[in-house]
Amino acid sequence: FNALFGMDFTRSSNIPINAALNYGYSLILSSFNREIAANGYLTQLGIFHDNMFNHFNLSCDFMEPFRILVDRFVYAQMPTEFEKEEKHEIWRILEGTVLINGNHQLVSNAIKIYTHSVFEAINDGDPSEIKFFEIEEEI
Repeated sequence: FNALFGMDFTRSSNIPINAALNYGYSLILSSFNREIAANGYLTQLGIFHDNMFNHFNLSCDFMEPFRILVDRFVYAQMPTEFEKEEKHEIWRILEGTVLINGNHQLVSNAIKIYTHSVFEAINDGDPSEIKFFEIEEEI
């Protein structure tokens, strides 16, 4: 975070950048919660995240590769305030496009594809089945 937002930046500060990061992460997390549940899995049982008070451990694990989308968006915007308009702008992350499995997809659809591929990889014991996304364009 210091490389993006400066050496004085801390995630614990009550500033618009942190509010934007938190809000963006919550949108991504919610999308993963929905996909994990839709695939019949529990969000509570994580792989690396294992906090007994976190009801979304597995979602937190799955969303890690997608955090960069929020980081890049917030870095590009560098919000000086965080109100309704800025929240609406962050929704654009889910409407952005990425390349996954050889196709351009909305981020919201890439989350579905990625989630399904991770479950397939776990069930088949083959991590090569995981379909990661690529970013083709700058924000």
